Amino acid sequence: MSSPILQLNDVQTHFPVESGFLFRHQTGTVKAVDGITLSVQRGEVLGLVGESGCGKSTLARTIMQLVPTTAGTVLLEGRNLTAASAAELLVARRDLQMIFQDPFASLNPRLTVYATLAEPLLVHRVVPPEQVRARVVALAEKVGLSSQVLEKYPHEFSGGQRQRIAIARALALEPKVIIADEPVSALDVSIQAQILNLLAQLCREMNLTLIFIAHDLSVVKHISDRIAVMYLGKIVELGPATDVIERPRHPYTQALVSAIPQLDPDLQRSKPRLVLAGDPPSPLQPPTGCAFHPRCPHVQAECRTTNPLLQVAGPQRNVACLRLNEI
Repeated sequence: MSSPILQLNDVQTHFPVESGFLFRHQTGTVKAVDGITLSVQRGEVLGLVGESGCGKSTLARTIMQLVPTTAGTVLLEGRNLTAASAAELLVARRDLQMIFQDPFASLNPRLTVYATLAEPLLVHRVVPPEQVRARVVALAEKVGLSSQVLEKYPHEFSGGQRQRIAIARALALEPKVIIADEPVSALDVSIQAQILNLLAQLCREMNLTLIFIAHDLSVVKHISDRIAVMYLGKIVELGPATDVIERPRHPYTQALVSAIPQLDPDLQRSKPRLVLAGDPPSPLQPPTGCAFHPRCPHVQAECRTTNPLLQVAGPQRNVACLRLNEI
């Protein structure tokens, strides 16, 4: 297998919690990302799933170095982004772009579509100034937008159209890796399908590497080659998308899969539903041992004291569970 295009080595992103008015002091630490090691191959679509608050978006921003790492390294084609200077990051981000969850918040309301798409081309001097307009028109058409909309502003578009603009902006520099942070969660179901199909098509045509973040496995399974399941800052299961959906091994993944709705009402009624007890623990005060043990239906005494590491659970499968062979 060729060397990965993106490599994360024991990445940690912690945020200090402070209190006090005149004399502030640290009272705790939020471990948003807590020791993730992960490789992403060139041209692969990796789905990253987990419920809200598990650290998915923080991990995305850490990879982009929008949030600094507390420990560990992020390597893009061998380049260490965690040790890069601002000038080196500027160059690296030509190859690493991000699509944010809310396109209305991520697009500048004062800029037209043309100005939004032209800005990265001008900043990075990708093409001569006289070729910028032709490049912007081509970008708009690639994501299904007419050249007639280029002089409009973001508020004049629907949510799906704004997300297409955000995708076009991410494609402007012809990056090698794109991180899509829940790009369809704020859209109607019919529009979600259009954006998912667009992303899948672009990945095939441009040989893009895509990290697709979502909290809904039913969305991720249609686009991903592999799926990584996150819980409280850690990856608890990793493997080929079909295997993870059809044969989940970790109890948390089993609960997520059981929550996928079925179109057939008879199948939905006959399908066993695994309902987890309690709420996710706080990353400010994570439980000892396995972070999932307060909600796990298979918990044993050792789960409360021993932190499980990702272990091989089959071909290309990794699961972090102490009772893997018993479930």
